[in-house]
Amino acid sequence: MLHIIDNQNSVTISNGDRQIKVRRSKMNPNHTVETSPQIYARTAGLLYLIVILGGIFAEIIVRDRLVVHGDAAATAHNIKAHELLYRAGFAVEIFYCACNVPLILIFYKLFKPVNRNLTLLVVLFSVVGTAIESVSLLAHFAPLVFLGNGHQLSAFTPEQLQAWSYLSLQFFEYGFCTALVFFGFYCLAMGYLIFRSTFLPRIIGVLLVIQGLCYLVNSFANFLAPEFAKHFFPFLAASGIAEVSFCLWLLVMGVNVKKWNEVSIRPGRRAPTET
Repeated sequence: MLHIIDNQNSVTISNGDRQIKVRRSKMNPNHTVETSPQIYARTAGLLYLIVILGGIFAEIIVRDRLVVHGDAAATAHNIKAHELLYRAGFAVEIFYCACNVPLILIFYKLFKPVNRNLTLLVVLFSVVGTAIESVSLLAHFAPLVFLGNGHQLSAFTPEQLQAWSYLSLQFFEYGFCTALVFFGFYCLAMGYLIFRSTFLPRIIGVLLVIQGLCYLVNSFANFLAPEFAKHFFPFLAASGIAEVSFCLWLLVMGVNVKKWNEVSIRPGRRAPTET
């Protein structure tokens, strides 16, 4: 008969005359293997790169190329003539919005040791902003419905359908500006976390704070003073160097593992090792 004796420092297994004694590991029994912060950082950098490149494609290559400001007929013509490109813009943007979800989870893992409450604030601002942008994309897709070949559309004139298509794109722009309000506060909170973290360059935190302020000024200018927003846009575009720098630093350099461990280590918990 097999007998098992479980002692504090060992486990003894006996079967008749045979006996095997297994010593317990001196390692903390509650220890769990954790993912290296470098893996988190570089995965975040890759996801961030997808978001940035996707945004450039959707905004500059698709909408800036096809939408003729103030001309509904020309915009409708461009969308119908480049329908696949327009659909690709929608697909790419909804895909990178989905990439924001694992990205923000990784940021929570990386920055929770710096300040848990502020990191939760970063998560909430990002999630709300992403949700608003995703819903606003329905307005981006609407022209494909209005300019389609559905029999129910025959009740309207081509001019009406073109006008509704153009108006739907304007609704999208205001939805995107609303999302940027939340991304602006995300940048402010994230910039402060980076500045306090010690495991990432503080200059990136400063640049993110500046970009967050630019997001907020641009969005509220569009709401309150659209003419001023047109003149402010070049400053908003220039501030994008902050997120690009943050993305590339995570992707290429990662985080300073030693300093991350100093911030994150807790009693009874072994810090992850660099990979």
